Amino acid sequence: MTTGPHDLALDPPPGCPAHGRGPGGLRRLYGPGAEDLDDLYEQLREQHGPVAPVLLHDDVPMWVVLGHAENMHMVRTPSQYSRDSRIWTPLVDGAVKPDHPLMPHIAWQPICSHAEGDEHKRLRGAVTAAMATIDDRSLRRYIYRSTQRLVNRFCERGRAELVGQFAEHLPMAVMCHVLGMPEEYDDRMVHAARDALKGTGTAIASHNHVMEALSRLTARRRARPQDDFTSHLVLDPAELTDDEVREHLRLVLFAAYEATVNLLSNALRMVLTDPRFLAQLNGGQMTVPEAVEQSLWDEPPFSTVFAYFAKQDTELGGQRIRRGDGLLFAPAPGNVDPRVRPDLSAGMQGNRAHLAFGGGPHECPGQDIGRAIADVGVDALLTRLPDVQLACAEEDLRWTTSIASRHLMELPVRFEPKPQQDVMVRPAHGALPPPRPVLPVTPGTTPAPGTVPAAPPATLLPPPAEPRPATVPRPRPEHQPQPQQQPRPEPAAARAAEPARRPSGWRRLLDWWRGY
Repeated sequence: MTTGPHDLALDPPPGCPAHGRGPGGLRRLYGPGAEDLDDLYEQLREQHGPVAPVLLHDDVPMWVVLGHAENMHMVRTPSQYSRDSRIWTPLVDGAVKPDHPLMPHIAWQPICSHAEGDEHKRLRGAVTAAMATIDDRSLRRYIYRSTQRLVNRFCERGRAELVGQFAEHLPMAVMCHVLGMPEEYDDRMVHAARDALKGTGTAIASHNHVMEALSRLTARRRARPQDDFTSHLVLDPAELTDDEVREHLRLVLFAAYEATVNLLSNALRMVLTDPRFLAQLNGGQMTVPEAVEQSLWDEPPFSTVFAYFAKQDTELGGQRIRRGDGLLFAPAPGNVDPRVRPDLSAGMQGNRAHLAFGGGPHECPGQDIGRAIADVGVDALLTRLPDVQLACAEEDLRWTTSIASRHLMELPVRFEPKPQQDVMVRPAHGALPPPRPVLPVTPGTTPAPGTVPAAPPATLLPPPAEPRPATVPRPRPEHQPQPQQQPRPEPAAARAAEPARRPSGWRRLLDWWRGY
C-alpha cells in the first residue's frame, strides 16, 4: 500500500472493517486489534519505518512517530511543528467532533504547553521561574516524611497494595505541598484526580472538585503570598491573570500526578520482579535512581503525547507530511527504537537520552520533581520493608491501556509486619530497642544471670579511672576482613577527650541526597 500523506485524507468506505484496519487499510490505535499497542507499534515500524499513518477514534487520520531521532527532531523544531491544534486539518474541516474522546487532550488551551513565540516565553518563563524556587533538599525531606506516613498505614499488616495505597497517594501529597495547599491532600483529592483522568461518568464532577481547590488556592495567594510555587507564579513579572494561574496549576498538578503515579508503579514493579534490578539493588551494584531511570526507558509514564501539528509541508522519517497534519509524539516506541537500543536487555545506566519527559521548548519542566518522588519514595519504602515481595504471580498483574498511557492497576505485596515509625527520624528496618543498662563488672567475678540493677543506669557506670570491659564487636560484612586482635579498652577519661568521629564523606553525601 502507499504511505504518502494522501493516506491521511481518505473517505471512510461503507461496511465494518476487520482486524483493526480502517479506510485505506490503515491501522487503528483503538478497538479490536489494538489491545497490545506495543506489538502494534512494532508492526507499524516494520511496515512503514520510523513514521507511520494510523487512525484515531472515529477514524480520524494521524501520524505516529516511532523513531527516537524523528521524535527528537519534531519536538526540537518549533519552526515546523506546533502544539496548536487550531491548525489541525481534520479539526478545521469539522471531521473531529466536539465530543471526540481525545478532545480533552487535543483541544487548544491558553497554557504554555500549547502556546508559541512570545506568549510561550511569557507563560513558560513564569512556570520555569516558579519551579526554580523549589528547594531540592526540603522537597526530598518532605517526600521522605510523606512516604513514612503512607507506610505507617499498612506496615503492621504484613501486606499492602502498592498502587492504590502508595503510588497513587505519594505524588498527590507532594504536589499539594509544592503548590502550597497541603491541607487539600486527602483520599478524596486522590480519588478526584484519578477519576478525572480516567474520563468516567463522574469525571466532570471530579475535575470540578480539583479546580475548586485550585481556585481557593489562587485567591489566598493573591491576597497573602507565601514561599510556595503558587505564590511565585502569582508574583511573577509576567503578571499572569487568575485564570492563567489556575490553568497552569491544573496543568502542573495533573501532568505531574499522572506521570509520577505511573513512574512510581513501574519502578516498584521492576525492582520487585526483574531479576536484574532485584539482584543488583541487593548487591549494591545499582542505585534506586538508576533503577528509576531504567524504568523511564522501558516504561515511560506517557506512551504518547497529543499532539504536534505540521505548520508547513515537510518530510519526516521518509514520509511527506502536509501542512495541518497531526503527529503523535510517542516515547514508548521511540525508546525501543532498534537504531538506539539494538539489545533491549542491555541496561541503560547513566543514559538519560530517553523520551519520557519530551524535549525542546515543551520539555517537562517538573521532571526533577518526578524523579525525586520516585527516587526517595522507592528507597524509603525498600528500607522500611526490606523483605517486601510480590504477593501474586507476575503474569497475574493487570494494566489499563490507552493510547496515552499504560497504568498498572494493582501491585499486591507481602512482608513481615513492621512497627510504625516516627516520620521525623531516619529510616530503619524496625523500631530501635531501648538502651541496655551498663552493669559494673569487677575483675574475676561474673554477674548472676538475670541480674537487674535497682538503681538508674547512670549510677552503675564505672569510675572514670576504671577501664570498661571490652564489648563484643559487631559482625562485619563478609567482604570486610575481621581484625586480627581486639584493641584494649581505653580509660573513660581518654575517650571523653576524643572528638566524635564524623560520618564518612560518602555517608554524608548519601544522607544529603536522600533528604535526611
